[in-house]
Amino acid sequence: MKFLRWLAPAIFLLLLACQPQSPTTVTILDGGQAQIVTTSERIPAKIMAQAGIIFSPKDVVLFNGARVPLDQPLPSAKTYTLQIRRAVTVTVNGQPVHTAARTVGEALTETGAQLYAADEVNPPVETPIASAMAITYTPSQELTVTADGKQIRVRSTARTVGEALAAAGIPLLGLDSSQPSENEAFPQDGQIRVVRVSESVVLAQKSIPFTSQLVSSADVELDHQEVLQPGQAGLAVSRVRIRYEDGREVSRVTESETTVRPPQNRIVGYGTKVVVHTTVVDGVQIQYWRAVSMFTTAYSPCNSAADRCYPGTSSGKPVQKGVVAVKYSWYLAMQGQPLYIPGYGFATIEDVCGGCVGKPWVDLGYTDAQYTQEGDQWGKWVTVYFLVPVPPNVYYVLE
Repeated sequence: MKFLRWLAPAIFLLLLACQPQSPTTVTILDGGQAQIVTTSERIPAKIMAQAGIIFSPKDVVLFNGARVPLDQPLPSAKTYTLQIRRAVTVTVNGQPVHTAARTVGEALTETGAQLYAADEVNPPVETPIASAMAITYTPSQELTVTADGKQIRVRSTARTVGEALAAAGIPLLGLDSSQPSENEAFPQDGQIRVVRVSESVVLAQKSIPFTSQLVSSADVELDHQEVLQPGQAGLAVSRVRIRYEDGREVSRVTESETTVRPPQNRIVGYGTKVVVHTTVVDGVQIQYWRAVSMFTTAYSPCNSAADRCYPGTSSGKPVQKGVVAVKYSWYLAMQGQPLYIPGYGFATIEDVCGGCVGKPWVDLGYTDAQYTQEGDQWGKWVTVYFLVPVPPNVYYVLE
């Protein structure tokens, strides 16, 4: 029973379709011509054939302004008005295109183009199609601009990065730059980064250190020093240009530096004034013009760390108590200088001490017998007194 209920409507429709259609008046508009046909056909291709109208593959038929398939029946109506829109040949970017489209936009869509508002189309997409029309079409590309911490997606037909940024409303201002640079071609991957650049100029102060200068002074006692002029640091002002990219400092360049106040050197006077003093040392009254703290050692003819015994001195005197040795430069300047050495007694400089370097040093002479008795007490610092008379050529600075 269910099968019969389904089959009955189908049979009715089949019978209805097999009944001949009553003749209908069809008005066909073909360009500036109108043709009227009375026919029972409802398929546009058969109607056009009865009217003797020849179609090209790209021509289209409109019914009530809407495009209809040539091989499908028309909807039921008392009368029909069909309009034929003939295809014409236009060029798109120099290539011929046969189309029955109404507008430039429709013609481009027929070629498979997906139109966007940013595309460049000339004439505009709403322009009606005319035969032999030349259409230029530049599709836009998708562009992603990273700027100010954001990503902006736009479409553009720009040829260069700078044009693309301007079209997107993100122009480069002042020192701003882009990656790729604004003069380069539109990047294939559509990725552009805008680098916001700013600079500031600051003035920075810098201290200029002073140096110390050692000069002789006849007003300062020998072996003493006195500050004759205190040092003062100078002052310089630098002009520094700081560059920021996207708010981050990337460079700092000193463009110029001006000395506002030059440094004043510290001047220290070393004494050249010889003053004779009197004192008592080890119960002995002495007169001296120089007192120097010196490291003391002892030696004798056979106790001098040499390869053999040397009984003589550089001055020709024998090595014995009262004969002392100093380094070579002192010996040249002070040979024969009388000294008083606490714990040792009176002495004169008569010999060269090859190992007495690096500090004020005096090597005290003994005979071998005396060295055995007293030599091991040295190896310490004592104050050595330079006794009068004052030599004519004073060795002012002991080095």
